[in-house]
Amino acid sequence: MELISPTDSMFLLAESREHPMHVGGLQLFEPPEGMGPEFLAGIYNDLLTYQDVQPTFRKHPGAFFGGIANLTWAFDRDIDLEYHLRRSALPQPGRVRELLELTSRLHGSLLDRHRPLWETHLVEGLNDGRVAVYTKVHHSLLDGVSAMKLTRRTLSTDPQDDEIRAPWTIGPRARTKDNGRGSPLGGLRRAAGSMMGLAPSAVTIARAALLEQQLTLPFEAPKTMFNVPIGGARRVAAQSWPVKRIIAIKDAAGVTVNDVILAMCAGALRAYLIEQDALPDKPLIAMVPVNLRDEDDQSSGGNQVGAILCNLATDESDPAKRLAAINASISGNKEVFLQLPKMQQLALSAFNMAPLALTLLPALAAAAAPPFNIVISNVPGAREPLYWHGARLDGNYPLSIALDGQALNITMSNNADNLDFGLVGCRRSIPHLQRLLAQLEDSLAGLEKAVGV
Repeated sequence: MELISPTDSMFLLAESREHPMHVGGLQLFEPPEGMGPEFLAGIYNDLLTYQDVQPTFRKHPGAFFGGIANLTWAFDRDIDLEYHLRRSALPQPGRVRELLELTSRLHGSLLDRHRPLWETHLVEGLNDGRVAVYTKVHHSLLDGVSAMKLTRRTLSTDPQDDEIRAPWTIGPRARTKDNGRGSPLGGLRRAAGSMMGLAPSAVTIARAALLEQQLTLPFEAPKTMFNVPIGGARRVAAQSWPVKRIIAIKDAAGVTVNDVILAMCAGALRAYLIEQDALPDKPLIAMVPVNLRDEDDQSSGGNQVGAILCNLATDESDPAKRLAAINASISGNKEVFLQLPKMQQLALSAFNMAPLALTLLPALAAAAAPPFNIVISNVPGAREPLYWHGARLDGNYPLSIALDGQALNITMSNNADNLDFGLVGCRRSIPHLQRLLAQLEDSLAGLEKAVGV
């Protein structure tokens, strides 16, 4: 018997039909030349032979003293891989649209708590010959960053490498090191403990530092159509953009890559809200995980990531001015973080992050003003092309969690020469989610024109 930690138990206790608490990912692969429909079938049959399943992929909530749930893990000795590993075929005409509709349904359905909390779906039938893999795993088992790292360990930089690596046979080594610090929802694992465990003076000083700098404070975001109670159905959208376009804007404007990404998202959100006749007068506020590691601090394990709030300047119509405002906001907040001692950095991160925990309680989420309007995360990915049994990874789209009060999530990850965006929204609250993809492109083009590239 293994006790479930309080932080992991939180994700199990908070889950309901309206709030699936799993993270997911959608991958698109280009099979080697000459491969036909038998390519994915062969991989599926081979994967079913990988029976050496690691403990993480064997566990699900057990019953304590015969009835108390969510206190202990039960470990399945015999895993029914044909249940967890599934084949799906798209309906005609087999476009990416049909793939995203299937992924939306899969991402909105709950994992079976009587079985280990993960599923992998191999998807064929795309009309361009590509194949797809959708995977989801409960956040109580793995956070999004750890899941991304685990997925990368199943791939290879060698297109001639035909070895198949099953993720459930590989231990998630990063889990014990970073404990979810790289993902915003993983930060919930530490938010309550950090706020309770750190000295009150640390929180006071950290908050005072923000006040002195007149930076964006929590609970000042306007109420938007994103900050409402949500239902259980999901929509997902995904698209890739060349990294070189973003770097060109960065160089021309003298800002960072992350500034350009945030401005790209801000312009798309502004256009979407205008289209819905729902743009507030005040600018939207984003919660942005930011790497706070010093250049010479490379020996310690894990990530050092703070939860920083950013003014998205959605009240500004000029793309260049919006980019400048975002750069000033995120730079000022990060400068405050870097000037604080480590304990105060943790306290301020927890102070910014803790309101997300309140959104797990629908009554509080509905009544409270939103601390921020949206989480925008940039998850580190591979900088070189990757292959799976010789199939090139064309797209690697992270799919996160929508919450009460946070009906839309935008997460992206670099994949070789591309930046892959994964959008997840409440199907009821965020109509026409796919429109955001076109608006992201329009926003990027507007930034290019504004800075002259």
